[in-house]
Amino acid sequence: MNAPATALLPTRNQPLLPGLLLAVAIGLLALVLGRYLPLVGGPVIGIVLGIMVRNLLSPHERFGSGIAFAGKYVLQWSIIALGFGLSLSQVVGTGLHSLSVTMVTMTVAFLAAWALGRWLGVHDKLQILIGVGTAICGGSAIAAVTPIIRPDDHDTAFAISTIFLFNLVAVLLFPLLGHLMHMTDRGFGLWAGTAINDTSSVVAAGYSFSKAAGDYATIVKLTRATLIIPICLLIAFVVAAREKRKLKQDGGAGTFSLAAIFPWFILWFLVASAVRTVGLIPAAIQPAIHTAAEFLIIVALTAIGLSANLRKMASTGVRPILLGLGVWVAVSVSSLLVQLVIGQL
Repeated sequence: MNAPATALLPTRNQPLLPGLLLAVAIGLLALVLGRYLPLVGGPVIGIVLGIMVRNLLSPHERFGSGIAFAGKYVLQWSIIALGFGLSLSQVVGTGLHSLSVTMVTMTVAFLAAWALGRWLGVHDKLQILIGVGTAICGGSAIAAVTPIIRPDDHDTAFAISTIFLFNLVAVLLFPLLGHLMHMTDRGFGLWAGTAINDTSSVVAAGYSFSKAAGDYATIVKLTRATLIIPICLLIAFVVAAREKRKLKQDGGAGTFSLAAIFPWFILWFLVASAVRTVGLIPAAIQPAIHTAAEFLIIVALTAIGLSANLRKMASTGVRPILLGLGVWVAVSVSSLLVQLVIGQL
């Protein structure tokens, strides 16, 4: 992740502890508040609190190194920890059934992000962040891709905030639309699981419709979340190819190494998922691991908020929000159309 062009520029001599403690303290508050506001969730609260502290209180530059560390490395650890809570075997049946709809909506999301992004003049990295957040799993997907494409922190914060806005709209709107369209429990579960971004919002919308729809939507969403692995690997190879091409154009010696940009944390995520799948994680400690993973990602996103410059975000304008709206509508409609074609509704 690129260091933000703000007053919080880390230097080699700065200690990590002050910034880490600040991110952890705010993260703890966000975790608690997230329990009382589940529709919003701890990660979004964390990044909002981080942005508020950064732009209202202007922490001293000595906090910079710890905040940058949390925004990069704690972010990667949180993704690995999420793997311990995702059993690949439990979603195979439902996953295979929902895969066709999921692949269509993912393709639509990325194509819409690219086409609308170019039309609106939104730069490439923000296109990718909004596209992957809408296509796969909201803030978690954005968090996973961020270490690979290394956007500015205000871009990451803007993308997560945009995704959250449409998550909230979906939670309120989808159950109403589902009943108006007389959707089946399974049809609504598939729609919610493929067209709503964050897991908490999928669960909220699904169970608002019915228990059966909520159960189905949750499994579809878990399956969809596993696709972050091939997507991250694909993005890593594309970034590697661009870097290599740039070196050649600049007359470089061709010293670029894929290993330097390869998202190794995704491989550890796979290892963690495999460990969970074969049953090496005792059921008694799985809730604690889930809570730890949630807290790590809250701390990491809080750090991103602490690095975000609201003036830069404001200068970005309304175009990224329009991009997020367009991609979200495209995904929602394409999911319904595919289900209509296959007779799932």
